[in-house]
Amino acid sequence: MSFADNLVLGLQTALSWYNFFWCFAGVFLGTLLGVIPGIGVLAAISMLFPLTFQLDATAALIMLAGIWYGTTYGGSTAAILLNVPGSPANAITSLDGYPMTRQGRGGVALLMTTVASFFGGSVGIILLMAFAGTISSYALRFSSAEYFSLMLLGLVAASNISGGSIIKGLIMVCLGVMFGIVGSDIYTGTRRFDFGILDLADGINLIALAMGLFGVAEVIASVGKVHAQNVDPDSVKFSAMKPTRDDVRRSWFPMIRGSAVGSFFGTLPGTGPSIAAFMAYAIERRSAKEPERFGKGAIEGIMAPESANNAADQTSFIPTLALGIPGSATMALMLGALMIHGIAPGPQLMTEQPSLFWGLVMSFWIGNILLLILNIPLIGLWVRLLMVPYQWLFPAVLMFICIGTYSVNNSAFDVLLVALFGCLGYGLRAFGYPAAPMLLGFVLGPMMEEHFRRAMLLSRGDLATFIDRPISATVLAFTAIILLWGLKSFILPKKKTATPPLA
Repeated sequence: MSFADNLVLGLQTALSWYNFFWCFAGVFLGTLLGVIPGIGVLAAISMLFPLTFQLDATAALIMLAGIWYGTTYGGSTAAILLNVPGSPANAITSLDGYPMTRQGRGGVALLMTTVASFFGGSVGIILLMAFAGTISSYALRFSSAEYFSLMLLGLVAASNISGGSIIKGLIMVCLGVMFGIVGSDIYTGTRRFDFGILDLADGINLIALAMGLFGVAEVIASVGKVHAQNVDPDSVKFSAMKPTRDDVRRSWFPMIRGSAVGSFFGTLPGTGPSIAAFMAYAIERRSAKEPERFGKGAIEGIMAPESANNAADQTSFIPTLALGIPGSATMALMLGALMIHGIAPGPQLMTEQPSLFWGLVMSFWIGNILLLILNIPLIGLWVRLLMVPYQWLFPAVLMFICIGTYSVNNSAFDVLLVALFGCLGYGLRAFGYPAAPMLLGFVLGPMMEEHFRRAMLLSRGDLATFIDRPISATVLAFTAIILLWGLKSFILPKKKTATPPLA
């Protein structure tokens, strides 16, 4: 099929009333949960993940993708109005968005944020359409050795860029791999690491781990810290949303630069929209003629990061769909949705499931247009939602988490696992251990084991096969560079602090 035929097929799939409805449901629920402080994209997707089990694979992915970029849209509302980011990717937006609200320009900030998000998302979709096919055609040449090396690169990169110590990141990756291989051996069927518990014979439920690690842990961490605040309703009226000519003039180049930065970082494993937003803000501030304006309500300070994180949202699907390798914890959940519906992710997805792939891609356009239409009229509703006391919200969130987990397998044991992983996630957060690398290790661990054992079978036990193949050797070299760079940044501060300061 030609490129034009694929676009027509994708539009027909995405515009069917069934898929269109679930696209709308995804972006609406994502925006709703993104506005609520303390939820975040991972918790939002984890809570709503069980809803997709009754859908077909295309509708499930379209809905989850809508939640993914809808949460990013909604998270900027709380960041601008209350200085409480709805997600980590929106944290940088509050630096200039909240000062604009205090100046009575909150409506302008919200409107321009919506425009920047749509622009960045559109750039990301175009790049996804242009390069996913090329990457998939080259990926068809990959064997198990290349796949193992790529997955190893993804895990090392995730542990290195997840924030904080690389040692803690690697520990969390290994912990995730350990949880991932619980259950039956993929080749022999022998039960392992289940401690004689029959409920663990099929392994740990991905939904239970994700909901506990992110949903329950987020709720526990937010209780007593998130408070309802008052917002001036006049600052978010339609009459107060009109930007000045100077605002429009200053916004174009930050949007373009932010979209470029976000598109680049979105394709890298372990980065995602958060890193993209921070990098875009740093570049914009460094290149500005008046850097002293930043942090005091500069329009460039919200346009660059918002366009960057939405561009990264779209381009992060490129390695996930084209290679079957998630670049972030959220993409790992997307990969889990595909596997639950019996679809093997990877380079053959575009040829074997063209309606799913192109339907998902074209649904991004529909979802971004829906968000553009939804966000402006519903700003008043989001403001009122932010005023609801959090002690009324979190019991409802916990209730939906338990119901969603139980409905997957009708298993009370899974609900118990949610509670255990929730306590584990909160404890890890208290000691500064990032949870996202653990989820990546959980999803990629069994796949890495499968490709490693298959590569050993094909090479008759020769480990040199990972170095003899050029692509695998190149990827392993990049992995070693990233690992050494992270260890260097971890060790050097220790040496500096060990040296006594001069008088």
